[in-house]
Amino acid sequence: MPASQRLALAALLLALAACTSQRPAQQPAPGLPTIPQGPVTQPPPSTPSIPSTPVPAKPLPRTSASFAPPPSGPSHWDQGLGVYVLENANGVYYRQRTYYRYSNGWAWATSPNGPWQPTDSGGVPPGLGQLHP
Repeated sequence: MPASQRLALAALLLALAACTSQRPAQQPAPGLPTIPQGPVTQPPPSTPSIPSTPVPAKPLPRTSASFAPPPSGPSHWDQGLGVYVLENANGVYYRQRTYYRYSNGWAWATSPNGPWQPTDSGGVPPGLGQLHP
């Protein structure tokens, strides 16, 4: 092969290689608006014209989402103690089928009327144990 043909073939291959490594410029479809390229800026958020008023605090729930209320009577859930507080028995608490009370030490029972078994603060729910450590 003569040198001039080799040179022409090399130039042709080089031109084809350049075409395959570059993408053609995208042309917008006719009739469609063009979308600007570059970063999109959004307008700053507007400040409300009405001053915000504080939302009143929600009342504490009367029941727990995790623990069923006691079957023995009216009670309310104490979020801080993590137990139900029986309303008709002073100082008696309930959680997970167990009643608790403090009378010179912690005790537990399966009925609000006893029989009461002595335990320490480790034998009661954590929040309740902190009431009388």
